[in-house]
Amino acid sequence: MLSRTAENLYWLARYVERAEYLARTIDATLRVTALPAAYIGKTNEWDSALLTAGVATSFYETYEEANEHNVVDYLSFSADNPSSIRNCIEAARLNSRSVRTALTSEMWDTINSAWIELQEVWSKGTSTREDLAKFLRFVQETSLRFDGSAYRTMLRNDAYWFSRLGLHLERADNTARILDVKYHVLLPEEEHVGGPLDFYQWSSILRSVSALTAYHWVYRETLKPWLVADLLILNSTLPRSLASCYDNLTRNLDQIGVAYGRQGPAQRHARGIRNRLEHSNMNDIFQHGVHEFIQEFILDNSRLGEIITKQYLI
Repeated sequence: MLSRTAENLYWLARYVERAEYLARTIDATLRVTALPAAYIGKTNEWDSALLTAGVATSFYETYEEANEHNVVDYLSFSADNPSSIRNCIEAARLNSRSVRTALTSEMWDTINSAWIELQEVWSKGTSTREDLAKFLRFVQETSLRFDGSAYRTMLRNDAYWFSRLGLHLERADNTARILDVKYHVLLPEEEHVGGPLDFYQWSSILRSVSALTAYHWVYRETLKPWLVADLLILNSTLPRSLASCYDNLTRNLDQIGVAYGRQGPAQRHARGIRNRLEHSNMNDIFQHGVHEFIQEFILDNSRLGEIITKQYLI
């Protein structure tokens, strides 16, 4: 496979996953801000949404205040935000056009129809909460359709494996950033862990990764920070956990290595991260600091993306 084709497939999957993640972030933030002030305290949830998305610095270059209107517009439609939902879907379509023959018809139809529908939504706007909710559902359903089409219709060859690399690398980064914002920024110093604010913030985090129901299935307890962290970091049965993402990254990199007849630094680096996750436990992570652990993971995950790019995509 040409490196350009592999790169387009890789970034196509990353952009689709990122668009869904932003839609889930906005939806979770809307749920929390709808609660009475007595439950959510003095925190600015919209500011935390920007921090989770990693665009706070660029946002304040354009806007003065992080409120619902400004943040939703910036994360959803802003042309100035390279990671906005609009730009992600547009970039996904451009990448899919470049590798049209490597995609199945179902995958292309999903991306192309999403791009067309997005133009209609953007021209009409989302002036009401109902319109915004429909838009966010549309983005999430687009990602689910695309992912389902890839899983059910693609040959298990290098095109599929490079697509899965992009998806799981992006998903791991998103999950890690959500956790990092919670522990390092979101919870005020004077708020007690386990209080009402803590409960609703953890609920919003689990909703943003579709893990609230999974949490209750696994632990059958009320929300507890260490159990939520355990689920999202170490529980490989949850598709969006860091452990699950690296199980998939390692497996797909190994399949690429077998197909091309050689291993490389990407395979070794991914195995190193997976082994660290497999041999970690929450007691050690909490003792040494959740923020420090996640920051190290984010850097390692980003480093894997750089290694994959150098090894296969250029």
